[in-house]
Amino acid sequence: MTIRQGRPRARVAVFACVAAVALVFDQLTKLWAQSALADGRTVPIIPQLLSLTLVHNPGASLGFGSSMTWVISLLAVVACVVIVVLAARTVSMRWNAMLALAFAGALGNLIDRVAYADGFLNGKVVDFLNYGWSVGNVADIWLMVAGIGIVALIVTGEPFSKADLVRSDETAVQSDPQSGAEEDGGKDASKGGDTL
Repeated sequence: MTIRQGRPRARVAVFACVAAVALVFDQLTKLWAQSALADGRTVPIIPQLLSLTLVHNPGASLGFGSSMTWVISLLAVVACVVIVVLAARTVSMRWNAMLALAFAGALGNLIDRVAYADGFLNGKVVDFLNYGWSVGNVADIWLMVAGIGIVALIVTGEPFSKADLVRSDETAVQSDPQSGAEEDGGKDASKGGDTL
Protein backbone atom coordinates (compact mmCIF):
# COMPACT_ATOMS: atom_id res chain seq x y z
CA MET A 1 0.00 0.00 0.00
CA THR A 2 1.44 3.36 -1.01
CA ILE A 3 0.24 6.42 0.91
CA ARG A 4 -0.18 9.49 -1.22
CA GLN A 5 1.87 12.50 -0.37
CA GLY A 6 1.56 16.04 -1.61
CA ARG A 7 4.28 17.64 -3.67
CA PRO A 8 6.44 20.22 -1.83
CA ARG A 9 4.98 23.20 -3.70
CA ALA A 10 1.44 21.96 -3.14
CA ARG A 11 2.12 21.49 0.57
CA VAL A 12 3.54 25.00 0.86
CA ALA A 13 0.51 26.40 -0.97
CA VAL A 14 -1.93 24.53 1.24
CA PHE A 15 -0.13 25.59 4.41
CA ALA A 16 -0.04 29.23 3.30
CA CYS A 17 -3.68 29.31 2.21
CA VAL A 18 -5.09 27.55 5.27
CA ALA A 19 -2.98 29.65 7.65
CA ALA A 20 -3.81 32.91 5.86
CA VAL A 21 -7.57 32.32 5.73
CA ALA A 22 -7.67 31.19 9.37
CA LEU A 23 -5.52 34.13 10.53
CA VAL A 24 -7.54 36.74 8.61
CA PHE A 25 -10.79 35.35 9.99
CA ASP A 26 -9.40 35.49 13.52
CA GLN A 27 -8.20 39.07 13.18
CA LEU A 28 -11.42 40.29 11.53
CA THR A 29 -13.58 38.80 14.27
CA LYS A 30 -11.39 40.45 16.90
CA LEU A 31 -11.69 43.83 15.18
CA TRP A 32 -15.45 43.36 15.04
CA ALA A 33 -15.61 42.40 18.73
CA GLN A 34 -13.63 45.46 19.80
CA SER A 35 -16.03 47.67 17.89
CA ALA A 36 -19.37 45.99 18.55
CA LEU A 37 -18.78 44.95 22.17
CA ALA A 38 -16.73 47.93 23.37
CA ASP A 39 -19.58 49.13 25.61
CA GLY A 40 -19.14 46.10 27.86
CA ARG A 41 -22.47 44.48 27.05
CA THR A 42 -22.99 40.74 26.77
CA VAL A 43 -24.84 39.39 23.75
CA PRO A 44 -26.43 35.96 24.33
CA ILE A 45 -26.11 33.55 21.40
CA ILE A 46 -27.00 30.13 22.86
CA PRO A 47 -28.56 30.42 26.33
CA GLN A 48 -26.22 29.10 29.07
CA LEU A 49 -23.75 27.89 26.45
CA LEU A 50 -22.39 30.81 24.44
CA SER A 51 -22.51 34.58 24.59
CA LEU A 52 -20.35 37.41 23.31
CA THR A 53 -18.40 39.46 25.87
CA LEU A 54 -15.30 41.54 25.17
CA VAL A 55 -12.36 40.66 27.44
CA HIS A 56 -8.70 41.63 27.15
CA ASN A 57 -6.75 38.69 28.53
CA PRO A 58 -3.09 39.21 29.56
CA GLY A 59 -2.58 35.51 30.25
CA ALA A 60 -3.04 32.21 28.50
CA SER A 61 -6.14 30.02 28.44
CA LEU A 62 -8.40 30.45 31.49
CA GLY A 63 -6.30 33.45 32.52
CA PHE A 64 -3.25 31.41 33.55
CA GLY A 65 0.06 33.25 33.53
CA SER A 66 -1.48 36.72 33.51
CA SER A 67 1.56 38.08 35.35
CA MET A 68 3.99 36.56 32.79
CA THR A 69 2.59 37.85 29.53
CA TRP A 70 6.00 38.37 27.93
CA VAL A 71 6.99 34.78 28.70
CA ILE A 72 3.82 33.52 27.02
CA SER A 73 4.58 35.76 24.04
CA LEU A 74 8.11 34.36 23.70
CA LEU A 75 6.74 30.81 23.90
CA ALA A 76 4.28 31.71 21.14
CA VAL A 77 7.17 32.94 18.97
CA VAL A 78 9.02 29.67 19.53
CA ALA A 79 5.85 27.69 18.82
CA CYS A 80 5.33 29.49 15.49
CA VAL A 81 8.91 28.74 14.41
CA VAL A 82 8.65 25.08 15.44
CA ILE A 83 5.34 24.68 13.58
CA VAL A 84 6.84 26.10 10.38
CA VAL A 85 9.83 23.74 10.68
CA LEU A 86 7.53 20.75 11.20
CA ALA A 87 5.37 21.80 8.25
CA ALA A 88 8.48 21.93 6.07
CA ARG A 89 9.40 18.38 7.11
CA THR A 90 6.05 16.65 6.72
CA VAL A 91 4.98 14.85 3.54
CA SER A 92 1.34 14.56 4.60
CA MET A 93 -1.30 17.05 3.47
CA ARG A 94 -3.37 16.20 6.55
CA TRP A 95 -0.49 16.99 8.89
CA ASN A 96 0.18 20.08 6.83
CA ALA A 97 -3.38 21.38 7.24
CA MET A 98 -3.42 20.77 11.00
CA LEU A 99 -0.06 22.49 11.42
CA ALA A 100 -1.35 25.45 9.40
CA LEU A 101 -4.32 25.81 11.76
CA ALA A 102 -2.02 25.58 14.78
CA PHE A 103 0.24 28.24 13.25
CA ALA A 104 -2.71 30.57 12.59
CA GLY A 105 -3.94 30.13 16.16
CA ALA A 106 -0.56 30.78 17.76
CA LEU A 107 0.24 33.72 15.47
CA GLY A 108 -3.24 35.21 15.86
CA ASN A 109 -2.88 35.56 19.61
CA LEU A 110 0.77 36.61 19.29
CA ILE A 111 -0.26 39.48 17.03
CA ASP A 112 -2.55 40.74 19.81
CA ARG A 113 0.25 40.59 22.37
CA VAL A 114 2.50 42.63 20.07
CA ALA A 115 -0.10 45.06 18.68
CA TYR A 116 -1.60 45.99 22.06
CA ALA A 117 1.60 45.98 24.11
CA ASP A 118 2.77 48.93 26.19
CA GLY A 119 5.96 47.13 27.18
CA PHE A 120 8.02 44.11 26.07
CA LEU A 121 5.52 41.68 24.48
CA ASN A 122 3.00 42.32 27.27
CA GLY A 123 -0.09 43.04 25.16
CA LYS A 124 -3.46 41.49 25.94
CA VAL A 125 -5.30 38.99 23.76
CA VAL A 126 -8.74 39.98 22.50
CA ASP A 127 -11.25 37.39 23.71
CA PHE A 128 -14.99 37.56 23.12
CA LEU A 129 -16.44 34.04 22.89
CA ASN A 130 -17.90 33.54 26.38
CA TYR A 131 -18.61 29.91 27.18
CA GLY A 132 -19.53 30.63 30.80
CA TRP A 133 -16.48 28.90 32.24
CA SER A 134 -13.99 30.58 29.89
CA VAL A 135 -13.73 33.39 27.33
CA GLY A 136 -11.78 32.76 24.15
CA ASN A 137 -11.49 33.73 20.51
CA VAL A 138 -11.29 32.20 17.03
CA ALA A 139 -7.53 31.64 17.33
CA ASP A 140 -8.22 29.42 20.35
CA ILE A 141 -10.69 27.43 18.24
CA TRP A 142 -8.02 26.89 15.57
CA LEU A 143 -5.59 25.67 18.25
CA MET A 144 -8.19 23.29 19.67
CA VAL A 145 -9.14 21.90 16.25
CA ALA A 146 -5.46 21.47 15.38
CA GLY A 147 -4.78 19.71 18.67
CA ILE A 148 -7.68 17.28 18.19
CA GLY A 149 -6.70 16.74 14.56
CA ILE A 150 -3.07 16.01 15.41
CA VAL A 151 -4.11 13.48 18.06
CA ALA A 152 -6.40 11.82 15.49
CA LEU A 153 -3.54 11.67 12.95
CA ILE A 154 -1.26 10.05 15.52
CA VAL A 155 -3.92 7.52 16.56
CA THR A 156 -4.72 6.59 12.96
CA GLY A 157 -1.03 6.27 12.10
CA GLU A 158 -0.91 9.01 9.45
CA PRO A 159 2.74 9.11 8.25
CA PHE A 160 4.45 12.40 9.04
CA SER A 161 7.82 12.14 7.27
CA LYS A 162 9.39 10.20 4.40
CA ALA A 163 10.80 7.73 6.91
CA ASP A 164 7.28 7.08 8.22
CA LEU A 165 6.09 6.49 4.64
CA VAL A 166 8.80 3.89 4.05
CA ARG A 167 7.97 2.13 7.31
CA SER A 168 4.25 2.15 6.46
CA ASP A 169 4.89 0.63 3.04
CA GLU A 170 7.17 -2.04 4.51
CA THR A 171 4.61 -2.90 7.18
CA ALA A 172 1.85 -3.11 4.58
CA VAL A 173 3.91 -5.50 2.43
CA GLN A 174 4.80 -7.71 5.40
CA SER A 175 1.18 -7.88 6.59
CA ASP A 176 -0.20 -8.70 3.11
CA PRO A 177 0.12 -12.49 2.58
CA GLN A 178 -0.94 -12.20 -1.07
CA SER A 179 1.91 -9.80 -1.76
CA GLY A 180 4.34 -12.18 -0.07
CA ALA A 181 3.03 -15.11 -2.09
CA GLU A 182 3.50 -13.15 -5.29
CA GLU A 183 7.08 -12.36 -4.32
CA ASP A 184 7.79 -16.03 -3.53
CA GLY A 185 6.19 -17.07 -6.81
CA GLY A 186 8.40 -14.64 -8.66
CA LYS A 187 11.50 -16.03 -6.98
CA ASP A 188 10.54 -19.62 -7.78
CA ALA A 189 9.91 -18.71 -11.39
CA SER A 190 13.29 -17.07 -11.69
CA LYS A 191 14.93 -20.15 -10.20
CA GLY A 192 13.08 -22.36 -12.63
CA GLY A 193 14.28 -20.24 -15.51
CA ASP A 194 17.88 -20.69 -14.44
CA THR A 195 17.67 -24.47 -14.45
CA LEU A 196 16.32 -24.69 -17.98
